[in-house]
Amino acid sequence: MPELPEVEAAAVLLRSVILGRTLMTLAAHHPSQQRQLPTTAIRRASGQRVVRVERRGKHQLIHLNDGGLLHIHFRMNGDWEFTHISDPFPRYARVTFDLDNGARISLTDSRALCTVRYYASGRPPVLALGPEADDPALTAVAVRHSLATKRGPIKAALLDQRVIAGIGNIYASEALWRARISPSAIAGALTLAQVKRLLTGLRAALADGVRNAGHYRTGGRVTPFKVYDREGEPCKRCGKKIRRIVQAGRSTYNCANCQR
Repeated sequence: MPELPEVEAAAVLLRSVILGRTLMTLAAHHPSQQRQLPTTAIRRASGQRVVRVERRGKHQLIHLNDGGLLHIHFRMNGDWEFTHISDPFPRYARVTFDLDNGARISLTDSRALCTVRYYASGRPPVLALGPEADDPALTAVAVRHSLATKRGPIKAALLDQRVIAGIGNIYASEALWRARISPSAIAGALTLAQVKRLLTGLRAALADGVRNAGHYRTGGRVTPFKVYDREGEPCKRCGKKIRRIVQAGRSTYNCANCQR
């Protein structure tokens, strides 16, 4: 599943192709996407020029010159593919944007879970997201305050997008390893010193992801993760074996020696 670094990479590519272009034709090719992007919305977005592409957490927002916007969420398996309007549609194209220069942008998703929604001017989506991890205003005190009432494990708390936007299963595990915090530690019981380490670790993990993430669907990555998907391999810090535990039905990787 794409997390913040992967969605950021996708948004950068999208911006390079679509910014300043006019959306000549939009089409939804699957019933799931047709329900989210009905004909009335397609008519309103068609003919508009793209003035800005923004990422918030795992969400992408295409801002149009009339003040409207298109909200895109990849969900589990979405991605962009860039072709020409004379080319065949990609196999799993769910929504396509044809541009005034002949380019075609396809939102592809083999599972058809991705979403595209149109919002008219003055009616932006309510995303219920916390601050971005790289926001200078996001302090350890603020994060500790957000965690104060959470009685579950810190790993699960980090997946709550209202705490910090864009964090998923991979980078939660990576951040906790960097901070030397057990994923099972009670979120509301973390000390300010631990939260400071966590915020530092989270920012470092995300920065590493932006540099090295590669393509999430193929598993390609320039350098290995510190702990994610490395069960049984030696910890890069102490040499003990990385373990995998299951939390809320999802895999968590950690070093039991370093993260006590």
